[in-house]
Amino acid sequence: MSGAETTTTAQPRERILRAATDLLAEGGREAVSTRAVSAAAGVQAQTIYRHFGDMQGLLDEVARRGYASYLAEKQAQDQDGDPVAQLRRGWDMHVAFGLANPALYRLLYTEPRPGQQLAVTGEAHQVLLRIVERVAKAGRLRTGVEAAAAMIHSSGMGVTLTLIAAQADDRLAHYEGLSDNVREAVLACVLAPAGDGGGPQEAGAHHAAVHAVALKSLMRDGVRSLTSGERALLGEWLDRVAAEDGPGEPGQDPMQRQ
Repeated sequence: MSGAETTTTAQPRERILRAATDLLAEGGREAVSTRAVSAAAGVQAQTIYRHFGDMQGLLDEVARRGYASYLAEKQAQDQDGDPVAQLRRGWDMHVAFGLANPALYRLLYTEPRPGQQLAVTGEAHQVLLRIVERVAKAGRLRTGVEAAAAMIHSSGMGVTLTLIAAQADDRLAHYEGLSDNVREAVLACVLAPAGDGGGPQEAGAHHAAVHAVALKSLMRDGVRSLTSGERALLGEWLDRVAAEDGPGEPGQDPMQRQ
């Protein structure tokens, strides 16, 4: 849509959002200035502040709208089914979103926001946590849920940013297979082998850890025969079992093994 069409067919708020979105896609975060948005949208600077409070408020709304379809797709896959397959699909969706929307991705994941997190990225992380929780309940996880989710998320973000940079330099072909290889390496680190029965199976030194992680996740659904104090104590014991027999050296916390 041309600037003239935008100016004559949309309300000021929508024109501002479209202008900021286009500027972000074409020139990155630095291109989205008050002057540039005002000129592209055909409004005064005061109009931007009246609708969005400040430029950060405008950028937050651009990010929310740009992320909406991806988040909806991610939430749609947060259903019953093989949770390990869902982890793989979620990883691939995340990387594909970043490559299709590089400037928006950087805005969402690399903008310094001390003490804050965009609500939309927080919602996506909650989807990941729920899927990892189901992996644990299926007896396929050999680290804690939060530790596994952190490993998957941080690795996926690193791969995506690497590929975005390669894409910008027209060197994406040099990184063919990187995403799949890293994904499988991370999953191999946090997953226990699948058994024919679909539950926790003997996996060498990791057998007890897999059961401990699965039991702790199942306890989140509520164990009425235990008091809150008993559940907390049992949870602590299960964490110690998982730390002793999980990946890495005995007794080492999963988050310290990365």
